[in-house]
Amino acid sequence: MDATDRKILDILQADASIPVATIAERVGMSTAPCWRRIRKLEEDGVITRRVALLSRRKANVPMTVFVAVKAPRHAVEWLQAFRKLIADIPEIVEAWRLTGEADYQLRIVVPDIETYDVVYQRMISRLEFSDISSAIAMEEMKYTTAIPTNYIATK
Repeated sequence: MDATDRKILDILQADASIPVATIAERVGMSTAPCWRRIRKLEEDGVITRRVALLSRRKANVPMTVFVAVKAPRHAVEWLQAFRKLIADIPEIVEAWRLTGEADYQLRIVVPDIETYDVVYQRMISRLEFSDISSAIAMEEMKYTTAIPTNYIATK
C-alpha cells in the first residue's frame, strides 16, 4: 500500500463508477497498471465491494431512528437470536455491539413513526429485551461511507 493506492481508494470511495482511465489519469499512471492495483486491492480485501448508495428520501425512508438495546442476559442463545432478528428486518441498516450503558446500538430507517412502531413491535414480539430506548434523528449533520485512508500502513 502506497500513496497512489490511497489516492485510488479515495477516488473510488467518492464514486466507484469512475472509469479506470479517469482514475489512472488522476493518480498519474496509465490505465493497465491502475486497473491491476484496483484488482489487487480487491483481492487483498481492502475493497470489499462496490455498491450504489440510494437517496433515503427518494426511497421513502427519510426517518432515522437510533435504538439502544439492553440484553436481558448475556448468553450465546440470546445473541444468536438477536443476530437472526436484526438480519431479518431490512429497516435495521446498522447494528453495533457496544461497551457502556447499552449493549447494542441499531440504526433504523423508516418512512415515519408509525412504521418504526411496526418494526419495534416485530422486535419485541420475537425476542426479550431488558430495555429499548429510541431516539429520532432530527438533522443529518454528517453522513459518509468513506473512511480515512491516511492510517493505512505504507510499504
